[in-house]
Amino acid sequence: MSRFLSVLIVLALVVPVAAQDLAVTIKQVEPFPYCAISHKGPYTDMGTVIGDLVGAMEAQGLLVRIRGPLVGVYYNSPADTAPEDLSWDAGFVVVAQTTTRPPLMLKNWDYRTVAAALYVGPYGQIGGAIGKIMAFIAAQGYQADGPLLERYLDERPETVKPEELRTEIWVPCKKK
Repeated sequence: MSRFLSVLIVLALVVPVAAQDLAVTIKQVEPFPYCAISHKGPYTDMGTVIGDLVGAMEAQGLLVRIRGPLVGVYYNSPADTAPEDLSWDAGFVVVAQTTTRPPLMLKNWDYRTVAAALYVGPYGQIGGAIGKIMAFIAAQGYQADGPLLERYLDERPETVKPEELRTEIWVPCKKK
């Protein structure tokens, strides 16, 4: 994880964050289940994966089980992983008693301590915000301790200007 941290800090210097103050806090969050499709490949596949997710959830009668926003869970960094090898999930927070069939999986977010920040801006520029969060974690005596989670807060992002898109970023962390 330390190489991941250093790569993301470098991203903060390379990819600008929109003119905003990124308020980062360490907070406790509750575990939650999410219905997801796991994917290996570039982030440019996101639209297709979300379409597959929604289609499969609709076919399985699971849209009524959604209890929270669309989430992305990212297991490696595009800075040191080839696009075709990126590993990530797209899913929706759902009620705990949800039962899924392939291609869907019921997964659990079990990380309780996270560094969190609200990023406002285009999804393609989020790398700079992540780098700032990682720098904050290190400065506070923490280290990253799990996959990164993005909570997409706009219910209909296609109706929102890119510079106004809201994404809450969580990085699981623990004291060094």
